[in-house]
Amino acid sequence: MFTLNCKGKLFLIDKPVVMGIINTAPDSFYEGSRYLSRDKIVERAEKMIAEHVDIIDIGGQSTRPGSKPISQDEELKRVIEGIDGICRNFPAALISIDTYYSRIAKEAVRAGASIVNDISGGTIDKEMLSVVAELNVPYIAMHMKGTPETMQQHATYDNVTSEVIDFFIQKKSECTRAGIHDLIIDPGFGFAKTRDHNFQLLRDLGIFKIIGSPILVGVSRKSSIYKTLGVSAEEALNGTTVLNTIALMNGANILRVHDVKEAKQAVTLCSLIAGDHKEF
Repeated sequence: MFTLNCKGKLFLIDKPVVMGIINTAPDSFYEGSRYLSRDKIVERAEKMIAEHVDIIDIGGQSTRPGSKPISQDEELKRVIEGIDGICRNFPAALISIDTYYSRIAKEAVRAGASIVNDISGGTIDKEMLSVVAELNVPYIAMHMKGTPETMQQHATYDNVTSEVIDFFIQKKSECTRAGIHDLIIDPGFGFAKTRDHNFQLLRDLGIFKIIGSPILVGVSRKSSIYKTLGVSAEEALNGTTVLNTIALMNGANILRVHDVKEAKQAVTLCSLIAGDHKEF
């Protein structure tokens, strides 16, 4: 069980929770996750909330392999209006900002976000850890080597699980020294990882419990699923549910997904199998 301090509101993770993805970038890898106007973002958030989403994760730029970064001004413009729209319509919603820029994190939290989700784990913007500490919000650190544009050139490991765990041991120490109290770890499925690396990390997910932080798994509709199955991202929901189920059985605390209802169903069934007879 974990408790996160989200701007004074305590968020209890005593069972797996679901984070729903809202992309405000026009080039995100899965077309079904793109919401490019305030009204569409609010409409999507409303649907997720009706499906009992726990966290809404909003991001302004694509981080698919090979993607090039956009300007911070453009990213800010894409996310702030959406965050404001969600907060005004659904003030109880828990929002995460998906960014690797400290400036975006600061403005997003000011606008209503309560969690910072950084795919670079503080390696792209060296001010990120100190800014998150000042904001006093939970921090999601993901493992990645290089940048989204270059990361697949760095997908080499002697032992992927050992190297990613070593990264988080060091990262947790860095976060503690910076003053971050609530760290969530994300092994970074698909980020500087081959398909075999992703599956190995999923098999070994339980080992990550030694870090003592909530474990986030984000495999939703990714290429390891759809390329393996010979389908498209649009056809990868069933494969996503299979891998989400395996992640839950292996100790995932947070599922980051495009499809909230199906993920919540997986959580309910896996929890019953695990002996927790609550329905959620």
